[in-house]
Amino acid sequence: MGTYDNFSKLVQNTRTLNHSTVTERCGKITKRLNIEYWDTESSTSHSRYVGSYGRGTAIRGFSDVDLLMQLPDSIYDRYNKYLGNGQSALLQEVKKSISKTYSATDVGGDGQVVVVQFSDTMRFEVVPAFINKDGTSYTYPDSNNGGTWRKTYPVAEVEAINELNNKYNKNVKKLVRIMKAWRKTNSVPISGMLLETLVMNFLDGYSYKDKGYTYYDWMTRDFLKYLSERDPNQTYWRAKGSNVKVYRTGKFENKAKRGYSNALEAISDDEKYPIIAYQTWRKIFGSYYPR
Repeated sequence: MGTYDNFSKLVQNTRTLNHSTVTERCGKITKRLNIEYWDTESSTSHSRYVGSYGRGTAIRGFSDVDLLMQLPDSIYDRYNKYLGNGQSALLQEVKKSISKTYSATDVGGDGQVVVVQFSDTMRFEVVPAFINKDGTSYTYPDSNNGGTWRKTYPVAEVEAINELNNKYNKNVKKLVRIMKAWRKTNSVPISGMLLETLVMNFLDGYSYKDKGYTYYDWMTRDFLKYLSERDPNQTYWRAKGSNVKVYRTGKFENKAKRGYSNALEAISDDEKYPIIAYQTWRKIFGSYYPR
């Protein structure tokens, strides 16, 4: 296969497969909380996917699904009046409610979310939240350090990545997903949100940002070079859409430099030594890269 076919298949190999399971479990959690807080049995109202699954950048083999559940303002008023850590009390109440549906599943609190851990390793992180007056941002509880309320901007972040993705021939989400395959294969210490942010920053100034799969070997090479050249002392970047700080979780520059070197080698060998090139691409993308 040529570059177009290889990278088309690579992108396909990163796509998630278990949408029906995710939808079913999301529906049950949503229905349970709607019964508890909204007096309705709807399995879709008041909830939305957030995180990588909500932004369309989760890859095959993912385990975490982030689910934001909007609660009535009266619930916020009740727990905001607590003298001590109403945020923790709210999370515990939501945990007890979800346990009524998933009594045999491990349900626990985790600082800012209620975690629903399934036996097949899929993990839902449920964020109880309250919509703000702007109609797009939310306030959610953080039970750490005595408890506080924080804001999140999932709608703005989804709109930002969708806008650039449409503008750049769907390349934003495709590049994010294949670079998540690189991250997973090479144990790169970079969060999904930071990877998305850097992909969007990179494509904003990239000559081939709207090209097809024929250019993906160059795009891979050039993005890895871009990553390798980030300032290792920079601690955060600004997320598109929300402008919130996205912090680094480790030093990723050296692994990016190694990946860049491998990409140069694979591109050089591609025509004369396709087997060697294939082996080198696999160093970058692992089993996601097609045989």
